[in-house]
Amino acid sequence: MPDQSPFPVIETERLVLREVVDGDAERLFEIHWDQRWMEWWGADVPIDVEETRQLIDAWKSWRRTPNPGVRWGLQIAGESELVGTCGLFKWNRNWDSCSTSYEIATWRSGQGYMTEAMSAVLEWGADNMSLNRVEALVHPSNSPSKGLLERLGFEYEGRLRQAARWGGQYRDLLLMAKVSPV
Repeated sequence: MPDQSPFPVIETERLVLREVVDGDAERLFEIHWDQRWMEWWGADVPIDVEETRQLIDAWKSWRRTPNPGVRWGLQIAGESELVGTCGLFKWNRNWDSCSTSYEIATWRSGQGYMTEAMSAVLEWGADNMSLNRVEALVHPSNSPSKGLLERLGFEYEGRLRQAARWGGQYRDLLLMAKVSPV
């Protein structure tokens, strides 16, 4: 994954996975503003659209870090609005491993879009990053996310006690991973 390469657009049957751009900030803010849904995301809800723009800038910078990553915006084919994001990050080239995370708008959840997107992203990671292992951290009460990961072939590996802090609380996280063939 060269630093200066064009952004890797992925097309699936129903989705276009493309770069998250500044013009997506307001829609991404709407997605992240839903505190009930974002309870599981692993970060506090953004204060305003400007904070969301900073998040987009951080995702763009992932491609230039020593352990690079890619964050795709999910767009339904034929539509122009962002409906979620997903990505691969913390790429360890020596170990052929990385981490993943994702989120989707509440009004698009339960329709199989994230399963479709993540299947394509994992395939892209295997082909372009030679991934053998992909890890995900998920809140123990986040049944939809655990179900998604299980459908994608991830297995439970352990509980990380008080591994994260958001919403003013320390949170346990479950470590789930998918190993070759990713």
